[in-house]
Amino acid sequence: MTGARTTPIYRKRRYAAALQKLMSLTLVLLIMAATPAVPSASIPRKSPEFTIHEPSGKQVLLSTFKGKVVMIEFLFLRSAKCLDLARVMNKLSADLGGRGFQAVAVAFPAPGSDANGPLVGYTAENLKLTYPVGYANKGEVDQYLSREGTETLRIPQVVIIDRSGVIRAQSGGHNGDLRLEDEAYLRTLIDGLLKENPPAHPANNPQPQKSQKNPS
Repeated sequence: MTGARTTPIYRKRRYAAALQKLMSLTLVLLIMAATPAVPSASIPRKSPEFTIHEPSGKQVLLSTFKGKVVMIEFLFLRSAKCLDLARVMNKLSADLGGRGFQAVAVAFPAPGSDANGPLVGYTAENLKLTYPVGYANKGEVDQYLSREGTETLRIPQVVIIDRSGVIRAQSGGHNGDLRLEDEAYLRTLIDGLLKENPPAHPANNPQPQKSQKNPS
């Protein structure tokens, strides 16, 4: 039997089996590489970083607002529905801003239109918006929202982030909540999040100064 395993026929069969195994493994790896990763829009999830381009040219990082309850509206500048929600956010900002609420609007290009500094600045001024309003490109918005390419784009897109930087509600994507365009519902939701882990305000008690002995 030992001699049979060293025959050219046996070695040829063993080589063919090893080659077939290698080809199968290579095929599996190629399939895995070619399969696009499906982004997760599950709620809750940690908010990614995001750059807001302001009309002035300044860039503001979303993480700047950590510690506040943040509401982001991703909008089209020519959408009446989006602009109506921007006005609602103005009210919420005036009523709840003192408690730690932060409204943010980010415009991005709609098909056949643009979203740039001058247009965003004009819209913010025309609506008398009192909170940060900026713009981004569609790719940046899709990446932040974890939006799949085949997913229907709902406008406006609303994201609610708690004080710890976790997305707690989102109007688009998987498990999206369309109630996030309703003022009464937003007030109740934001009020509840503001009551979670309120920031501590230590008493402003100055430390007593040590008395210095006069030299004798």
